[in-house]
Amino acid sequence: MSAALFDGHVAWSSSDLAAAVQAARSQLQASGTGVLATVLDNGPAFVVLDEAARAAGVVHVPLPLFFTPAQMQHALQAAGVDTVLTTGEWAARMAGLPWSAVTLAGLPLMQLRLPAAPVALPAGTVKITFTSGTTGTPKGVCLGGPALDAVAAGLVQALAPLGLQRHLSALPYAVLLENIAGLMAPRAHGSTIVALPLAQIGLTGSSAFDVAMFHRAVLQQQADSVILLPQMLRAWVGLLQLTGQRAPACLKLVAVGGAAVGAPLVLAAQALGIPVAEGYGLSEGASVQTLNLPNAPQAPQANRPGSAGRLLPHAQMRVADDGELLIAGSLFSGYLGDPAPVPTWWPTGDLGHIDADGFVHLQGRKKNLLITGYGRNVSPEWVETALRCQPAVGQAVVFGDAQPALSAVLWSVRPDADDTALQAAVDAANATLPDYARIARWVRGRAAFDTASGLATANGRPQRPAIWQAHADALNHALDPLTPV
Repeated sequence: MSAALFDGHVAWSSSDLAAAVQAARSQLQASGTGVLATVLDNGPAFVVLDEAARAAGVVHVPLPLFFTPAQMQHALQAAGVDTVLTTGEWAARMAGLPWSAVTLAGLPLMQLRLPAAPVALPAGTVKITFTSGTTGTPKGVCLGGPALDAVAAGLVQALAPLGLQRHLSALPYAVLLENIAGLMAPRAHGSTIVALPLAQIGLTGSSAFDVAMFHRAVLQQQADSVILLPQMLRAWVGLLQLTGQRAPACLKLVAVGGAAVGAPLVLAAQALGIPVAEGYGLSEGASVQTLNLPNAPQAPQANRPGSAGRLLPHAQMRVADDGELLIAGSLFSGYLGDPAPVPTWWPTGDLGHIDADGFVHLQGRKKNLLITGYGRNVSPEWVETALRCQPAVGQAVVFGDAQPALSAVLWSVRPDADDTALQAAVDAANATLPDYARIARWVRGRAAFDTASGLATANGRPQRPAIWQAHADALNHALDPLTPV
């Protein structure tokens, strides 16, 4: 019988894991914990506590290791957390607090008890996930058990024909996508979960990625499924192309989400043997809503590159008159601190359409929509995806509201790439776009779009106002038709 969990050293059987969960459940109940925050790397401790909290009726607040101290403090206070569990390494970074050593289900941890004031939560809340938000201030999304279970069951049903048996977790469990699709769903299916510390997968913080280390981990662990972000997939494709390798034959599914991937990158990955399946979801819908599936004899038309796939069994979707996607079926219970009821159909804030075959196509965020000086509506994400599909472009942010033409801030994949390479990339992207969506002028980014520069959120979303402000002088100069670039 295959293991339920492998942490790189120990193979945990289903009975081992069940016993650990029951022991942790008893300890949580005995301690009077009501709202538990975990600050943990991937590994057995997170898996055990995630399931133990649910079984004990304790609200679980998973916090990513890459959150700043200010974001951590905000989340703890907003959720009314009374207990924090973490490792000795992370507790040492927060010296001066009254940490105490505890052992939960045989796992050595550090515990912090907080004099938290009770916070009103939506009825049935079992988990609170914090999005980093476009301002960097985390927003608490309260999730109920039925919504979480519906998404996990929908994934199990949709992926059953693939026969997945060994999932390698390459994203943090504290991020909802991996928590549900990479932990809850494989557990429900009976797959083995490979839960290694993220540094052994090549991921440090929210954006530093050692793709060679990741590739070795997939080979060593013989994983048949993994979930990636688009930038991780892009780096992997680049490594395989550069070294003349192909993806490990063991892989059956590489799900990609978090941002648009683009058909060229999907096709390049598939040509290298990476079974890419782009999907779409949001925290307010308890994560995954749609997913492409690898083509197979029983499902030869399951994958449409450039789309976000078809609706999963638990999800419902329709398109509003203005093109905004609305979802139902697995909605959250409400935001922390906001008593407003959740409507039956939740406005996603994303623009898109559903084609005749049921594939969902995303066009960008409604709030980011640009209206050019000639009255044409352009979603910047559409153009940015076309730019990022070019090998020379690592990151791109497009502007042009009320302007006669679009402009872009570009960050090269290689710092030593010259302007000629970037101009060729812009020309190639423009060739795939209609005239009103083409980039007329561009400037090089002055810093990478990441949390260190303040130009992106912790989950990689560009901070558009900050990027504009950091490059306004260069962009305005570039947009002056009388001034050469």
